[in-house]
Amino acid sequence: MRHLAILTAAVLSLTFLTRPVLAGDLIPDDILAQMKDADVVILGEVHDNPLHHLVQTEAIADIDPSAMVWEMVTEEGAQRLAQTAASNPEELSRILRWAETGWPPLSMYYPVFQASEAPVYGAMVPRAAARAAMERGAATTLGADAARYGLNIPLAPEDQAAREAEQLAAHCNALPAEALPQLVAIQRLRDAVLTRAILRAIDETGGPVAVITGNGHARKDQGIPTFLSRLRPGLKVFVLGQSEDGVVTGEFDAVIDSPAAEREDPCKAFETQN
Repeated sequence: MRHLAILTAAVLSLTFLTRPVLAGDLIPDDILAQMKDADVVILGEVHDNPLHHLVQTEAIADIDPSAMVWEMVTEEGAQRLAQTAASNPEELSRILRWAETGWPPLSMYYPVFQASEAPVYGAMVPRAAARAAMERGAATTLGADAARYGLNIPLAPEDQAAREAEQLAAHCNALPAEALPQLVAIQRLRDAVLTRAILRAIDETGGPVAVITGNGHARKDQGIPTFLSRLRPGLKVFVLGQSEDGVVTGEFDAVIDSPAAEREDPCKAFETQN
């Protein structure tokens, strides 16, 4: 495993969501310098942790990217946003149809949107496409691009087994074994769609490109960076992971730690189903 710079973020009040985060509050200068030297900066997160979005906000303000790629925004939503300015959270939510996406409240992400006026590129796999991937396979869903992104090539058996084990653990060990290969395939599909949006953003804007996504897609050992290194090996890619109470899975160029967000036990949902 590559060296990880494990850093601790200050415990901030949620009132910070109502004002800009000042540069230097959360990210050390050496990490910011590495980000500013990269063509692609992938900013991981635990989706419902507000502190992670404050770190992203600071990074975006300092990087000043030429484009932003969002896991949480569809291509159609990005196109609507390009045509209609949003001056407040309510307008942005309406344009992106945020309430339909199932992501945490837009209030957590709004400071990140505000941190840059760069064009937004959507890379969210809609639910219908995810269902199609489960039924017909990820390669079929991506169409002509499937071969380019390697989705038609099976993972090595040990890699497949490791990813299935991670999916099982992430779902509270409550899923049937036959569902695990489908979840791994959908994860690979989402990695590929995010990578495709990044490459398009690089080609159209010249970079640098910042990416807002979950830690699972950001990780260097199996996520977006593995696709980028194969498809565009000349790009300088910097990956920031964000842990909670020191816990994160995967390899990153640096990790910033924050306290875990208050949330209900996600395994209760599985207990209710049983």
